Amino acid sequence: MQRKYFLSYFFLLLFIGTAILSGYAQTALEKTSPNPEEINKIALAITQTPENLALHEQYLKATQFSKWGVKEDPAFIKQYEDWMVKFPKSATILYALGHAFASKESPKAKPYLLKAIAIDPKFDKAYFDLWIDGERWGDSKVSNAYLAKAKEAAPTNADYAFYYANGLKATDLNAYIRMSLEVSANFPNTERGSQSLYWLANRSNDPKTKAIYYEQQKKDFPADKFNWTSSGMSDYFNLLLEQSPEKAVELSDYMISLKGTGVKTWEKNRKTAVNVGEAQSLLAKGKGLEASAILDSVAVPRYSSAKEYILLLKSKALDAAGKTANAYTNLLVSFAKEPTANLNKQLLNYAKQLGKKEMDLQKDTWYIRDTTSRQAPVFDLETYLTKGHSSLNDYKGKVVLLTYWFPGCGPCRGEFPHFENVVKKFKGKEFVYLGINISAEQDDYVVPFMKSSGNSFIPLKDNDKWVKGPLDNKNAAPVNFLIDQEGKIIYSNFRIDGHNEASLDLMINSVLNGKR
Repeated sequence: MQRKYFLSYFFLLLFIGTAILSGYAQTALEKTSPNPEEINKIALAITQTPENLALHEQYLKATQFSKWGVKEDPAFIKQYEDWMVKFPKSATILYALGHAFASKESPKAKPYLLKAIAIDPKFDKAYFDLWIDGERWGDSKVSNAYLAKAKEAAPTNADYAFYYANGLKATDLNAYIRMSLEVSANFPNTERGSQSLYWLANRSNDPKTKAIYYEQQKKDFPADKFNWTSSGMSDYFNLLLEQSPEKAVELSDYMISLKGTGVKTWEKNRKTAVNVGEAQSLLAKGKGLEASAILDSVAVPRYSSAKEYILLLKSKALDAAGKTANAYTNLLVSFAKEPTANLNKQLLNYAKQLGKKEMDLQKDTWYIRDTTSRQAPVFDLETYLTKGHSSLNDYKGKVVLLTYWFPGCGPCRGEFPHFENVVKKFKGKEFVYLGINISAEQDDYVVPFMKSSGNSFIPLKDNDKWVKGPLDNKNAAPVNFLIDQEGKIIYSNFRIDGHNEASLDLMINSVLNGKR
């Protein structure tokens, strides 16, 4: 099964589906077939020098055992089992097979990795694989202990330092900030150093703090040399667009001067910043019509953090131009699809100007939702925690939050805590939270994950027998839907992180309370 991932600014960086074996990155996109002669040649070399990690890298690459969609080759496994018998004290042999399974996100990895560290208690790479494998089992406490061991065994490894610091975010925020800053200081020539500052900025809710981290990232990790800085500058631009369009123009000019691959995007960004600045100036002079004309050309990507600001600015210009009804309608369409407190507040203001009451706003909102909603197809899926099956019909009369996931999906695991923060508010109400695992090969992870992670969704097993229609996730994860009491899909393909948990709260509440 091919799996796709939605990676965005709010998902945690835990998407490292393939760990690293002595610097080797798996060649999942290779289209060449295995070469038996090359494989035999490497195998002979391993027999002569079994502790040579580089040879195991070559063997893993040549056999293509770790490639996505490639079935497990019994011959590959038997070869390593034979080597284990021949070299019973080799931690490297055990690790290589464990890593091969770990790279496939297979539950079979753990026993071999544990045996490797039993022989060599300082085998940092084995600890690292055990860490990410532990996340798939749902046991963060144990997996973090493995990561600490990896960091202790190899203190100069930027990966270990970065991920260890990141793991502290949920339990000790101050330690997370301190250690992330240490990573940026101690590893000045690495992407991990830049990545630490990126996430410090991204996760902060204070604009001034965000700006400090982005400026430090820009200064210490030039955007033409570090990909994470390039990503950070895109987010910084969105921040500046609202705070100071003039500074957003300056940042755009700086990025354009680097002459990197994103020049065209930054030229568009610059034009956007200029237009926003001019529109703000015109609004200050009471020229709403002119401001609205300029803003018509401003388009913002769906998942941009500046999307709401631009939307509100456009409505403000329309209102100033005497087109309050247009401002109301434009905001209403967005609010119906993705409600936020800011949009609701402004909509109420416009509704009042138009002689509408809050009840009228709710009716207008539900008109849009009713006309755009689609009936969810009924599924009948096997359950993990109890014997039997579960059907969407079982939840008639309840609001259903449905997510597609699988244990190896880092973005899914990153989103779950934010879901939990919201859904716990609806305990005891007509609400249910379902999670469909799209990776059957990771079934063995599911029950332990649910028991150890503290997540409250009901895990279901996907199959190919039902036509998903409007619930089609296209083999991607995470993908989320919110379904009403009658089985209609009200919200689709939304994402939740630490910045927009309130939106999920509004979504669920709106469906629970209905049209009124």
